[in-house]
Amino acid sequence: MSKYKILAIAILLSSFSLVAEGAERQLVFSGKTMGTTYSIAVVADGKGSVDGLQDAIDKTLDQVNLEMSTYRKDSVISRFNALDKAGVDFPVPENFAEVLRVSRSVYELTGGSWDGTVNPLLELWGFRSKKPLTRIPEEKEIANALARVGFDKIVLSQEAISKKDPAITLDLASIAKGHGVDRVSGVLLKRGLKNFIVEIGGEIYASGLTEKGEPWRAGINKPDKNAAFDEVYRVVTLTDAAMATSGDYRNFVEIDGRSYSHIIDPRTGYPVKNNVASATVIAPTCAFADGLATAAMVMGAEKTLGLVAKLRNVECVVIVRNADGTLESRYSKGFTNDE
Repeated sequence: MSKYKILAIAILLSSFSLVAEGAERQLVFSGKTMGTTYSIAVVADGKGSVDGLQDAIDKTLDQVNLEMSTYRKDSVISRFNALDKAGVDFPVPENFAEVLRVSRSVYELTGGSWDGTVNPLLELWGFRSKKPLTRIPEEKEIANALARVGFDKIVLSQEAISKKDPAITLDLASIAKGHGVDRVSGVLLKRGLKNFIVEIGGEIYASGLTEKGEPWRAGINKPDKNAAFDEVYRVVTLTDAAMATSGDYRNFVEIDGRSYSHIIDPRTGYPVKNNVASATVIAPTCAFADGLATAAMVMGAEKTLGLVAKLRNVECVVIVRNADGTLESRYSKGFTNDE
């Protein structure tokens, strides 16, 4: 499911600096990728290499796009989607296979609330279609779309994937940005850089500390369609952890005066109606946090909190919109934030 920039970038950038302080200095790298922007701050302390880092970052993100972008006909995912036969092994790179392993984990943990094959439903409801939606889809149309949905119809072996149904297709947009964050973070760590923060379209991973020796600070935007993009609802401190957020308030359609969220329940085929305005997940990897944040929008607050309580090193906050329009935050037990 598509994502919108939830992270308050202003908070991050306000702490970024190019001015050397003693032996350390904080460098900023930025650009565009995956239909959005990225911003990276690195504390250069002489222990790790920043030579040619911008080029290395861009090459890594280009590779992620070559694997994950459904807008590129030559991408791995597009070529797999074009495969019209069941049971045929389609070789994939190890990084792509790893994303699918994470995807399967999220799919199974959430009982199918996250599903990387949900695109037929998104198109039916007008979110991936060039034609605006003018009516609610009929039950028969939803049933036909549901027949082409189901992550359990993707078979993953050691080095290849295949389809149980030739009509099934993948769209990993709701996990790809998180994966991109993880890939770039891996590049920095391999260079010996330990203190940095990577952000792509609002999904982030923070390693170590800022140049001032403090945890990194990231903001969760206020989940309100009338709020400014940089209006902060909560501030979170992060060290050696990833954070991803999903929300319902920037992308929706209106039919006969009623709004329908782009968050589609892959199990029913209908937009969710659980009053969840946004969900933020903190986890060891950004790909997992990204997928689980999307699933949380479908599961609702109570089921999400119940699941997170069983997961190691995973925390969350689910923001619920009450009937009177007020917002209520529901935190997992170990979630910490600066209000």
